[in-house]
Amino acid sequence: MITKEFLRKLIPAFVFDWYHFFWALLGALIYRFPSKKLKIIGVTGTNGKSTVVSLLGQIFASAGHSVASLSSIEFKIKSKVWVNDLKMTMPGRMKIQRFLRQAIDAGCDWAILEVTSEGIKQFRHRFIGFEAAVLTNVTPEHIERHGSFENYRQAKGRLFSSLKKNGKAIVNLDDPSAGYFLKFKAAEKWGYGIDFESEEMADYSVKAENCKVGPEGINFKMGQEEFKLNLWGKFNLYNALAAAAVALAERIPLSKIKSALEKAKSAPGRLEFALKSPFLVIVDYAHTPDALEKVYQAVKESFSGQTGRSASPAGKLIGVLGSAGGGRDKWKRPEMGEIAEKYLDEIIITNEDPYDEDPEKIIDEVAGGIKEKRVKKILDRRKAISSALRTAKKGDIVIITGKGCEPWLAVAGGRKIPWDDRRIVKEEFNKLK
Repeated sequence: MITKEFLRKLIPAFVFDWYHFFWALLGALIYRFPSKKLKIIGVTGTNGKSTVVSLLGQIFASAGHSVASLSSIEFKIKSKVWVNDLKMTMPGRMKIQRFLRQAIDAGCDWAILEVTSEGIKQFRHRFIGFEAAVLTNVTPEHIERHGSFENYRQAKGRLFSSLKKNGKAIVNLDDPSAGYFLKFKAAEKWGYGIDFESEEMADYSVKAENCKVGPEGINFKMGQEEFKLNLWGKFNLYNALAAAAVALAERIPLSKIKSALEKAKSAPGRLEFALKSPFLVIVDYAHTPDALEKVYQAVKESFSGQTGRSASPAGKLIGVLGSAGGGRDKWKRPEMGEIAEKYLDEIIITNEDPYDEDPEKIIDEVAGGIKEKRVKKILDRRKAISSALRTAKKGDIVIITGKGCEPWLAVAGGRKIPWDDRRIVKEEFNKLK
């Protein structure tokens, strides 16, 4: 990591740009420009990308399409699924072109890709023609890497400039940046949301009405259809709306969208139950302030007070959190501590992908945002999870954030330790029996 940062400072940016461009072109040439034979949907945004990719895959498959998908969680070609263990949401240029060629060879007609700002910065999206580009939301992230929020947003925008001539833009109209993304040229501009008032920016819009988000899931009305989803949290309502808007833009009937969404499961590691009894343990990938707050809100509104299903009215919310290191987004650490103090009854701060940065320093910076509540600092993530489980009583909720189902813990020297918060929960809970 230190070497890369040193090289970035030493070598002019345009040299890196040409390097990334060359590999993108070479990958496309070697694998014979596979995107010409596939319809490809790119999903970008700060949060929700993996879930939208997952929901879209389920909708398109249920509508009779042969689908491939790629996200931070997994690679999928039809029924074949394998874990994304690259510690990289969007694979490198060769890998992504090879994946698309494999999708064609397997007979897929659609591919759904999670597209990141870093991937765009390194031209991993180049030589891929996108049938549709989807924006979930934009909140501050990777600011130190991009230099500013505006640069970060512009990187996301480059996906929309990669649309095919007949491509469609699908944008969250409730996001403050909606207007920016809808300025890009597109054959059709679709918007979705809950609270938006003006539909002028988009050619078509999808709006959820009569929304109810609670312990039984998500209920809402869209058009003439009443939806009842087995998902939790307002953020998952937005994810479902994004997927529905894309499907409608691609002329999948609303009745088929409703059927698929009502059967759909959330993506692994996203508000996933790792344990249901004698107390509830939830793992989630939330690693930005915005995502963390939305997860805590979802847990409180969906599970607190539901005796027998989760927490009793007197149950505590016990949180295990950290903040990824490696010199990235140091600004967010005290903010995450502040959010934890706002929602949690007991706070445990631990290690979370420190890379080459001092993990104890990261923990201290997260704790710096907590002013009044008592904080436990436990460097060893396994011990932190164990401490939360030993503390929890019947009716409590333990929420472990930051990694979700990620298979590695990234530490100094480029080492990756095999990991899975869900597995650690089960192993440590069994020790308590």
